[in-house]
Amino acid sequence: MGEVMEMTEVLQSVSDLPVQDPPGEEFSAADLRWVKYASSEHHCDDVALIPYDRMEAFISGECNNPEYPTRFHIERGRKRERGTLKEVRSDDYLLYRMYWCSFGPENYGEGGTILPSRRYRLNTRNRAARPQSMRGCTCHFAIKRLYARPSLALIIYHERRHVNKSGFVCHGPLDRDAIGPGARKVPYVGSEIQQQTMSLIYLGVPEENILQTHIEGIQRYCGSDAKVDSLASQYVHKLGMIIKRSTHELDLDDQASIRMWVDRNKKSVFFHQDSTETDAFVLGIQTEWQLQQMIRFGHQNILASHSSFGVSKLKYPLHTILVFDSRQQALPVAWVITRSVTKHDTSRWMKALTSRIHSVDSNWRIGGFIIDDPTSELDPIRNVFSCPILFSLWHIRRTWLKNIIKKCSNTEVQREIFTQLGKFMYSIWSEKNPMDVLEQLFQDFVDQTTFIQYFKSFWVPKLGKNLR
Repeated sequence: MGEVMEMTEVLQSVSDLPVQDPPGEEFSAADLRWVKYASSEHHCDDVALIPYDRMEAFISGECNNPEYPTRFHIERGRKRERGTLKEVRSDDYLLYRMYWCSFGPENYGEGGTILPSRRYRLNTRNRAARPQSMRGCTCHFAIKRLYARPSLALIIYHERRHVNKSGFVCHGPLDRDAIGPGARKVPYVGSEIQQQTMSLIYLGVPEENILQTHIEGIQRYCGSDAKVDSLASQYVHKLGMIIKRSTHELDLDDQASIRMWVDRNKKSVFFHQDSTETDAFVLGIQTEWQLQQMIRFGHQNILASHSSFGVSKLKYPLHTILVFDSRQQALPVAWVITRSVTKHDTSRWMKALTSRIHSVDSNWRIGGFIIDDPTSELDPIRNVFSCPILFSLWHIRRTWLKNIIKKCSNTEVQREIFTQLGKFMYSIWSEKNPMDVLEQLFQDFVDQTTFIQYFKSFWVPKLGKNLR
């Protein structure tokens, strides 16, 4: 992390700190001048003051440390509303978050063989990526959005070194416990990359696409190299074989098998409802990595739902919740397996998902929700997320086309109706009133009663609520 100047003087007030704003898209602790600050009588930490809107740039810079590449997850968070404090100190916060290196704080290597910090061998008994890679790293820092000055963020670095409790480097290229004499030549695979690769394999994405994404991830740490690409190819192939060969049928009875699986994977299950005479089966899955990505990329951004229906391999529909990263690539952050689309069941699993997010970051909110299934109930989304609901245009146009062909026999009429519906779509972003365009459509094709009745009964109520 670089050498940091130690200050003999200990500041007593954050007001005395200068605001630092290093240039570049991202920066790290090495780019800041740290001073000692006495937050209490017994605690004295290194602190620095930066603009609040540069917080993500600092976190990215810390993650991309070449000596200790990692990811920082939110260990805990708190929030205050303006006007709740009668007396305001210089270090009081509006928003508080503690970030911990994802190789800690727990040490899953204690009491047994030392778990390698980077590896291509997989423990087939426990394939949970992040727990296996947790080495007891004590590196962590806190960020406060100041109550008195909301445009500024106070960084409090409690431990800058990536070491365990014994003081030894516990991950990265400098880790003495990396596998074998050629460990420095093996590309680093962090928990985020491994979990993302596993998620894509479970989704059934073609291996060549998974390999491309995997290589892009590891090249952030070790650059492009023919040997790196070869090892990455072997890794993706072996991981895929392990997952394909693993059995998830733990009992001859399906419900018993599911209960056993849920019990073994409690940390990755945010909602489970058994199938009964009154309730439908629902299983909500979210790994720790997915939780962190949903918090990071979902806050004040778009959330999307992708529904897999009619897939021959799946007896149950699979709903995938997606966020979009900084490169606008979709990341799966939760899966819901259920046949039920009722308001009651949808509300229950959505509330469970948001409750899990808010237990880490109570300030988390989304800016909008995209759905691809026109039959989805909209009220649960409005009630739980309190955000605008957007329809996936591609899926809407496909649904319209299917129904036009089914309900209208004349080819010319089919083409004209589809063209008019396209004009309706574009009118949403123009100065025209979209509902006026629809009324004109109904008048022009009043003789196509079957399709018009379908459109009025099914689509007008849905579209009307979202166009007001």
